[in-house]
Amino acid sequence: MDWPPQSPDLNPIEHLWQTLKYQLRMYSKPPESVAELWERVQDEWNKIPVETVQNLIDSMPKRINAVLKARGGYTKY
Repeated sequence: MDWPPQSPDLNPIEHLWQTLKYQLRMYSKPPESVAELWERVQDEWNKIPVETVQNLIDSMPKRINAVLKARGGYTKY
């Protein structure tokens, strides 16, 4: 498939990053150190349900078809 490897339409990890960022914003105060930030990132990453990841994997055929149908244009993904 001739498509840029960094395309967000075909890169479901972008959705996981969005989930992680949302969870990190839920803390009432910012981290006081890089170590604390890293701990929060690890904690929140580990809380992402396996089902969420599996759903993103399962969505790949639909994503590919949507990108092909849109000829590289905008998709809902």
